[in-house]
Amino acid sequence: MEILGGSVIAVVIVVVILAILLFGKLRTSMFFTVKTQENVIVERFGKFKKVAKPGLNFKMPLVETISKPISLRVQQLEVNIESKTSDNVFVTVPVAVQYVVEEDNVTDAYYKLANSEEQIRSYVFDTVRSALSGLTLDTAFESKDDIAENVERRLSESMRRYGFKIVSTLVTDITPDSKVRDSMNSINAAQRDRVAAQSLAEADKIKRVTQAQAESEAMRLHGEGVAAQRKAIAQGIAEQYSKLQEVGIDKTAEQLLMMTQYFDTMQNVAQEGRSNVLFMPSNPGGLGDIGAEIRTALFAANASEDAANTEGLHGATGPQSYGQSVSKSAKSGAKADAKAQAQAAMRRTEGALRADEDESTIDES
Repeated sequence: MEILGGSVIAVVIVVVILAILLFGKLRTSMFFTVKTQENVIVERFGKFKKVAKPGLNFKMPLVETISKPISLRVQQLEVNIESKTSDNVFVTVPVAVQYVVEEDNVTDAYYKLANSEEQIRSYVFDTVRSALSGLTLDTAFESKDDIAENVERRLSESMRRYGFKIVSTLVTDITPDSKVRDSMNSINAAQRDRVAAQSLAEADKIKRVTQAQAESEAMRLHGEGVAAQRKAIAQGIAEQYSKLQEVGIDKTAEQLLMMTQYFDTMQNVAQEGRSNVLFMPSNPGGLGDIGAEIRTALFAANASEDAANTEGLHGATGPQSYGQSVSKSAKSGAKADAKAQAQAAMRRTEGALRADEDESTIDES
């Protein structure tokens, strides 16, 4: 009976111990879980045993150990590099490296590199500084994509054997010193001001050329209009003279036209003159004197022309004598004198009109 009681007590003790091991710390040391996109390294007495995949996994308690979870997601490492260009300008280049641990090479990524981020930083520093040393500041701004490609290519070749895959390398910016940046802004502002000034000058040039062309065209058209007006006036006078000759007023036609033109001129001066007062002769005798001078000159011109025509007819009927030649020369001289008298009368008429207009201008002022 005593033996049986001792066996029961031993069995109970063993059950209690097993329960403690299974549902206490022993449970956590035997079973573990791995999250999605993560792997865990399992070691037995410090030696690599296996790679635990996502899900529930088992390990021997007190014999096997596990590592920290290794992420299989894409990670980003940002590196700020200060370097100098070939034209001795210090710049800061921020580089973003996106990398991932390849699932088939988890053991290499865990065992071959003690600190993967520092290794990537070293490669980025070396590649970017080598690239910038051969570029000027302006060329560096234009070659950001080339620098990023060089960094990505070199990192991919170097990190592949360690189980890392470089997804992308981005050169986000190239930042020079603040003083250099201010100088560049001043240069760009000056260049833009120069371009703006050139554009304004070109626009003003086009405006002036266009205005000059318009004025030239207006003057040409005005000249054509004046020429057409004078032509029309001449044609009108010729038609009036022809009409007067048709109705038998052939001897006094010039006088009549001259007087008509005189009165038309006086009317034009009265309508379009700049003065409000026009001084005219106070009695009809003044106008009569002007008309008499014009008539006398025209009569003299007509008489000389008739004498010349008569002499021409006599010359056609027989030979001219010495006396006839002398008479013809005298008559030609008389004709020239008559025309000169007519022109002098016209000039005196014009002078009288100008004097009247000047006096009216003085009185107005």
